[in-house]
Amino acid sequence: MTPRAFLLALAVVAVWGTNFVVIKLALGELPPLLFAALRFAAVVFPAALFLKRPGVPMRDLAAYGLLIGVGQFGLLFIAIDGLIAPGLASLLMQVQVFFTIALVMRSTGERLLRIQWLALALAGTGLGIIVAHTGGTTTLAGVALCLVAALSWAFGNIVQRRAGRIDMLAFVVWSSLFAVPPLIVLALVFEGPSVVVAATLAAGWGAWLAVLWQAVGNAMFGFGAWGWLLARYPAASVAPMALLVPVFGMAASAWFLGEPLQPWKLGAGALILGGLAVNLLGPRLLRRALPVA
Repeated sequence: MTPRAFLLALAVVAVWGTNFVVIKLALGELPPLLFAALRFAAVVFPAALFLKRPGVPMRDLAAYGLLIGVGQFGLLFIAIDGLIAPGLASLLMQVQVFFTIALVMRSTGERLLRIQWLALALAGTGLGIIVAHTGGTTTLAGVALCLVAALSWAFGNIVQRRAGRIDMLAFVVWSSLFAVPPLIVLALVFEGPSVVVAATLAAGWGAWLAVLWQAVGNAMFGFGAWGWLLARYPAASVAPMALLVPVFGMAASAWFLGEPLQPWKLGAGALILGGLAVNLLGPRLLRRALPVA
């Protein structure tokens, strides 16, 4: 990547990392599925009135909207709403890098290298440590929800990458249109009409600023810029930047929310991020080293 593209990717991961604090604070006033519905509604309106629908099949817009809206953020918001600490959630969500590469390899027929098996072992050990310490602010249900959300994000990456070089901001906005209806239905079914209405009317300015930040900062800027980068640079160059998301996420959660960073949590984070780094960077380093050897 060029220096300018690198700085853009760094800004995206900083926004995504600190966003977990914003999510946690907003969930103090809004139930998770309603919050997700409002987030995507704010992405669609009024931006869809000014942005032309991108020239991709409607099924791709619908698939991306459902995967990111319901699969990623719907499940993530439920997890952070009392089932897992936000800093730890920011770490688990980065398993999407493993999932994304696995999906790409499955479609191309590639096989894992030995160094990638090492990467999986490191990350798997980190996940095992987290599971072994479930209880209190970290529950098994929260871990499972985050992993399914990460898988949904990975499938969304595949759909977005397939779209190619298009207006990614328009893609994010128009795909969000397909996330709003199912999230509203799920909120009414699982959270209840009375809770949805009461929470919407009682939400303070902080909650609405969080919704706006989710729409403008996280979605329009974050996903739009990330998709732009993926469409122009190799995934192996862009994807490693996601390793910094939990660094920002865990640091911001500790600073603003007082989330404790116990030794086991730091150890699990080091193993997972180390595994991701080996998986993403190891094969390239080996290719460079072999000709010299």
